[in-house]
Amino acid sequence: MPRFITRAQLVREIPVDRMRFPFTLPVFRDFEGIDFHPRVTFFVGENGSGKSTMLEAVAVAAGFSAEGGAKTHTFKTHDTHSDFYDSIHLVRGDFPADTFFLRAESFYNVATYVKQNFGTRYGDLHYYSHGQSFLETIMRFGANGLYLFDEPESALSQQGQFTLLARMKELVDLDSQLIIATHSPILLGYGDALIYEFSDEGIREVKYRETQAYLLTRDFIANRDRYGRLLGLDPLPD
Repeated sequence: MPRFITRAQLVREIPVDRMRFPFTLPVFRDFEGIDFHPRVTFFVGENGSGKSTMLEAVAVAAGFSAEGGAKTHTFKTHDTHSDFYDSIHLVRGDFPADTFFLRAESFYNVATYVKQNFGTRYGDLHYYSHGQSFLETIMRFGANGLYLFDEPESALSQQGQFTLLARMKELVDLDSQLIIATHSPILLGYGDALIYEFSDEGIREVKYRETQAYLLTRDFIANRDRYGRLLGLDPLPD
């Protein structure tokens, strides 16, 4: 099983300004480095916790555009990514045969660029719904690939997430490595994976049933009436 990225670590030789974003985030104040699973690594945490910033830095350090796409897709429409990638070094193993950084918030721009420059491989992704275009793209990924996903569940129904789970397993069986930032308790249920939770206490490894995504979703489903009262919602009809 290849490991295309084995670790992201802080470059000690490059001074960092701890008063500047993203080092002002709690998870990066004492950041030294994290290791990656050879198959699937998840980043989870609240909005603004730093998980997407970490994924973006890994992507840019690995040679991707911050807006997403394959490593051969060299474009940008609006430069908003942090300089954190300059502060980390990626410890690498083998070289992947295929690559893609799927980023939900900028996927429309990627789809337009791909149609104009690489139309034959991915087709016209604008022909599909947002969720379908995600899945159509992922279905075209090849073996021995390095694939980074930033909140892919944002465009997918529950059934679509099940389809993505099955495709993730297929890609892993084809010797690919996946690194995923997500809020989805469905995707986190993949199985043989490393899960890092980002919080005010820093970055720590957790088990699936310890993640806030799993715990809160399970508790809401089991206790919807209590949440309804707390949130001022109308009762569910009988």
